Amino acid sequence: MKTVQISLNSIDKVKSFVNDITKFDEDFDLVSGRYVIDAKSIMGIFSLDLSKPIDLNIHADANIDTILSILAPYIV
Repeated sequence: MKTVQISLNSIDKVKSFVNDITKFDEDFDLVSGRYVIDAKSIMGIFSLDLSKPIDLNIHADANIDTILSILAPYIV
């Protein structure tokens, strides 16, 4: 598992983020305080405080470099 901080501070960023990660079969969790949300859930993401960076847990061993390169625009 790898954890990175991401910023999703606009509606368009959230939509493109979800579109990007749904291309992968791996699991992704967003952690904000004590809340853990499935990162592929748009409704779940909008329930978080998006004004500050959020931790993204990537549950993958293989493909990690590919995933990080696609998520680069969101990483803080």
